[in-house]
Amino acid sequence: MNRSSPSLQTPSLPVLPRLTQAQAPLTHHVEVVNERGEAEQVQIPAERPLTIYVDKRELVTLMTLGAQPELLVLGYLRNQRLIESVFDIESITVDWEVNAAAVHTRHGIARIEERTASKVVTTGCGQGSVFGGLMDEVDRIALPDAQLTQAQLYGIVNAIRLKESTYKSAGSVHGCALFQGEELLTFVEDVGRHNAIDTIAGWMWMNPETAAADGVAADNAPATPTPMSGADKVFYTTGRLTSEMVIKSAQMGVPIVVSRSGMTQMGHAVAQQLGLCAIGRATNRRFVCYSGAQRLVLQPELAVAPAARAGGDV
Repeated sequence: MNRSSPSLQTPSLPVLPRLTQAQAPLTHHVEVVNERGEAEQVQIPAERPLTIYVDKRELVTLMTLGAQPELLVLGYLRNQRLIESVFDIESITVDWEVNAAAVHTRHGIARIEERTASKVVTTGCGQGSVFGGLMDEVDRIALPDAQLTQAQLYGIVNAIRLKESTYKSAGSVHGCALFQGEELLTFVEDVGRHNAIDTIAGWMWMNPETAAADGVAADNAPATPTPMSGADKVFYTTGRLTSEMVIKSAQMGVPIVVSRSGMTQMGHAVAQQLGLCAIGRATNRRFVCYSGAQRLVLQPELAVAPAARAGGDV
């Protein structure tokens, strides 16, 4: 009988967690009365609680739209620094009948009671509190060098404008997206922008890169997948840039963030400390760069509409 020697067996690759694909309606029809006193049917975003259990221990309840709940849970655990690697998770099972997500880890979470004891009330909608300690990690974050041209910024804003979304049909939700240049990689909507960025963090972890193109290292051992790099990415949000949004973007390794809205004082202070490029009030051809302007390649001539540049009517 031919048996492989244990010493010659090829080590197995780390295994990504098993995720369910739980689905729930994203909108709900209600009857309203319009300005003419007429009754009509409109859509509003669905909102539902999702209680996260980690190894049978209740952790937190998030209010969410529920579009990609498994990625939301994964990204939440990542951004709260409760797990260090996607490979620490064995499975995430979401059951909307009981509004619960069951997370099974491979080795447990060390000091989970201590690490989840401190909570900070946030300004975000859809998520009432987060575990403390995020600010403690700011000094340990080093963002990569990256630049964005003004033309690429306009491309990002236009891509979001053209994107079909729950917001267009029902309103009352935030949208977040991850771009590589002008290419839209993923787009997420939720009742809170914090949920949306956590979902993107989970998506990045479930789409890792490998050290070698063929998946095999030079010594013939399988190449270990590594988390998707944020170095050449741009994070976009329809919501304001608070300190937590800035920190979460930096934790994902994304050095440039763009918002349709504005920025808070603490968000600005953290962005400056990190050297993160924060662009706000980005609509049409208008924007302001709050921090990290050295990362933005300005092309002021593009701020003028083409008809105006040609001398025609605007």
